[in-house]
Amino acid sequence: MTSLMHVMQLVDFGDPDTAFTLTEVPRPTPGPGQILVRVEATSVNPLDLQTRRGDYRDQVTLPTVIGNDVSGVVVETGPGADDFQSGDEVWYLAPIFAGQGTYAEYHVVDQTLVARKPAGLTHVEAAGLALVGVTVWEALVERTRLQVGERVLVHGGAGGVGSAAIQLASALGAEVVTTARARDHEFVTQLGADHTIDFSAGDYTPQIRAMGGADVVLDTVGRDTLTRSPDILADRGRVVSIVDTTEPQNLLAAWDTNATYHFLFVSPGRAKLQALGRLVDQGRIRPVIGAALPLADIAQAHTLLEGGSTGEGRRRPRGKIAIALNL
Repeated sequence: MTSLMHVMQLVDFGDPDTAFTLTEVPRPTPGPGQILVRVEATSVNPLDLQTRRGDYRDQVTLPTVIGNDVSGVVVETGPGADDFQSGDEVWYLAPIFAGQGTYAEYHVVDQTLVARKPAGLTHVEAAGLALVGVTVWEALVERTRLQVGERVLVHGGAGGVGSAAIQLASALGAEVVTTARARDHEFVTQLGADHTIDFSAGDYTPQIRAMGGADVVLDTVGRDTLTRSPDILADRGRVVSIVDTTEPQNLLAAWDTNATYHFLFVSPGRAKLQALGRLVDQGRIRPVIGAALPLADIAQAHTLLEGGSTGEGRRRPRGKIAIALNL
């Protein structure tokens, strides 16, 4: 008889309370070069919210399983998958819009995308770092090539991506400025931010200009952050955005500063995970987990990430919201 597994299926676009159904489906079998992983933890990302709302409905056929972070244990290997063996603890970022997602008890993945989990991280912590960690590595190291002594502005420093970006930028030797609400300033300072700005208190651009401008801007927010970026860039500054936006862009001003723009849709990779793992081992990066919920509470996790109330008056947690399969 075919082995079954529990998955949280996205069955309709829209409200989180009606979009998901917990159900059973056949457990996948690894093909050539693939491994089967028992998912110990995954996490919820803004991409998941956008997919659930229907922003990418052309990329998604319902019903489907979404999610992209995994930390877990190898239980089976396919032909030619010799890099791992049963019992290995691994973590990875699953390909986006390609195959089954990670809101599931088991997941099949190409072994080339997988790395061994850092020993110092729990599965929940590793799952909370996979997508955001790879994103900020690609943004700050591969795209903008952030250098020692440069000034970087990280928008949304208390969020999942922002909290990882502050730590990575600090580890790279940069001067870190971040926007966050006043209540989160102590938190982001502890992560490594050198300067904090309350974005809700008004226009932040004069403060950045008074510092001499930013060499790099990491946009994790969207809205008008890209439009304002040329006003705060130092000469030959770089901007990298991980948010799709319909806001008009101030590109003439960007041209005047010799600016370079990068628009990032993250791609998985073992080398990036290994580099992050070394920083974890050195104590330079630590995942920030704001909440950990069971798979059955995916709707609540989506509501929390969107900043809504759960009925207990809780606001959006700092850092990442993880899903632990053994809760």
